[in-house]
Amino acid sequence: MPGILAIDIGGSGLKASVLKDDGTMMVERVRVDTPSPCPPGVMVAALATLVEPLPAFDRISVGFPGVVREGKVLTAPNLGTDDWHGFDLAGALAAQWDGKPVKIVNDADMQGLAVAAGKGVELVITLGTGVGTAFFRDGILLPHLELAHHPVHKSKTYDEFLGDEARDAVGNKRWNKRLQRVIPILQTVFNFDHLYIGGGNSEHVRIALPEEVSLISNDEGIHGGAKLWTGRLAKGTSRSGGSRAGRAVMSDASAADTPV
Repeated sequence: MPGILAIDIGGSGLKASVLKDDGTMMVERVRVDTPSPCPPGVMVAALATLVEPLPAFDRISVGFPGVVREGKVLTAPNLGTDDWHGFDLAGALAAQWDGKPVKIVNDADMQGLAVAAGKGVELVITLGTGVGTAFFRDGILLPHLELAHHPVHKSKTYDEFLGDEARDAVGNKRWNKRLQRVIPILQTVFNFDHLYIGGGNSEHVRIALPEEVSLISNDEGIHGGAKLWTGRLAKGTSRSGGSRAGRAVMSDASAADTPV
C-alpha cells in the first residue's frame, strides 16, 4: 500500500523516508546535504532527486526549519536566502508529485509529534544548525514559537548561544555547559513535565540530565510525519505557525488549506 512520504528539511541535511500510518519506516531514510545557499527552486529540485529511490506514497508530510502558514513560508533563517518569504512550498511540492496532498509544520514540531507522550506539558528542543522548539499540552501540538530568536544570554539568541556555529566556536565542553545553563531557564519559562532534546547535535550532549529530560533520535523528525495525518493538533494554531485541527487538517494543497 502507498505510504506517507515524510521529509525532514534541515539547515545542513535533507532527509526522507516513506512511512506506514503508525510511523514505521517502510525503507531506510535517504539523506543529502542541504545546498547552500538554498532558494526555493533549488530545494524543490533537490527533494525531487532525493525521493526518486523511495517506494510509492499517497500523502506528504514536511518538517521545515522556519515558520510556515497555510503551506507558505514566512521565515527560513538557516537556508541562506530571503527568497523564501511568501513561497508556497505546499503548492510547489504538490505540483512536483502529481497533486498529492501535502502538510507542512516546523521541523521541531514534526519531531515532537513523534515523541510526545500525551501527558501534561511537554517541550521539545532540537539542536542543529539552529535551535528548534515544539510545545505540547496533553499531546496536542500548540502554536509554534520561534524561541530560537529570543535572547537567552546577554545579547545572544538561542541560535547564537547553542547553534552549530556556537558549538564549533567554543567546543563541545563549553557548549555542554551552555546547554546545562539553558535547561533550568526552559523549566522556568515553560514549566514542562518533560523535555525532549533532539536534533543532529544531541549526539554531542555529555551532561547529566534530570529525570524529566531525555535525549531522542534525530530520526524522529521523519517518524513524526505520520502524526500529521493521525495526531491531535490544536485548533487555530495555523495562525501562529502551528497546525490546524479537525476538518482543516485533512485538507490538501490543491485546496490552498494545507496546515502549517
